[in-house]
Amino acid sequence: MENQKIKYVYIASPYSKGDPAVNVRESFVIADDLLECGFVPYPPLYTHFWHIISPKPYHKWVRLDLEWIKKCDCILRLPGISNGADGEVEFAKKIGKPVFYSIEEIVEYNKLI
Repeated sequence: MENQKIKYVYIASPYSKGDPAVNVRESFVIADDLLECGFVPYPPLYTHFWHIISPKPYHKWVRLDLEWIKKCDCILRLPGISNGADGEVEFAKKIGKPVFYSIEEIVEYNKLI
């Protein structure tokens, strides 16, 4: 990832802690903000709606999320308690993807390279 601009951003965020609908909304608000900054966001909580139509076991959603992390340039970790998002951050670091905690950090990173 060194010397490469960030374009594709995976959004790691809480889902089941608190109100899932509010958490999904927050994820999409951040996705809109990323889009406005010129990034290509990936909000995995879209699966909230997919699960309504075609439920899957938790491990299938996790496996899908990890595959998307491999494809994205980085992770944006939103605030809040989440074992799932923490696991996504751990996986991203393990495979050498940078982890950011604000959109501003991603923008600043891109300015430095």
